[in-house]
Amino acid sequence: MNTYTAKTLDDALKIASENEGCTIEELNYQVIEEKKGLFSKKVVIETYGIVDVIKFAKEYLLNIIENYDLEGTVSEKFENGIIHLTIDTNHNSILIGKNGKTLQALNDVCRYAVAAKYKKHYRILLDINAYKNEKYAKLTRIAKRVAKEVLNTKATVHLDPMPADERRIVHNALTKFKNISTQSEGTGNKRHIVISYNG
Repeated sequence: MNTYTAKTLDDALKIASENEGCTIEELNYQVIEEKKGLFSKKVVIETYGIVDVIKFAKEYLLNIIENYDLEGTVSEKFENGIIHLTIDTNHNSILIGKNGKTLQALNDVCRYAVAAKYKKHYRILLDINAYKNEKYAKLTRIAKRVAKEVLNTKATVHLDPMPADERRIVHNALTKFKNISTQSEGTGNKRHIVISYNG
């Protein structure tokens, strides 16, 4: 992270973009101090990169793990605009919770903390002991089985509510199915996928 000071925000951004070799539009920054006096003006901005965001997210999760009185590590991977964080502790089942509810809550809390810190939304995906990967594989199998039933019966099927990352897996699993359409319906924790015949 780098800090830049100028009389106005525009001036601070111009200095930062010149120093970091990028356009102002490409800068990730936050205003950390702003003074607008009668005789003096001052703006201080702090620029950051994805490495800083990942570091903050990892430290945030490690603090939560510590508060659970667990010992653990967090590893990271940044791929296709998504921050993948994998947690490994001496009691992974505690952090996964029943049907992955605790893991999903951790994911949401971490995402909100990062957004509050950097005033920007990042796609963050947590996993513990390959739980999510196994769940994605299971969801893919279920989605394909239901799609085949819909093809046979022409009846519309509403799946159980699921978080956004899991809905995305179902949508992707059925993109190549002929005469099958999927769409998300509902709001909040009632948002779910509808699989219907489209012949």
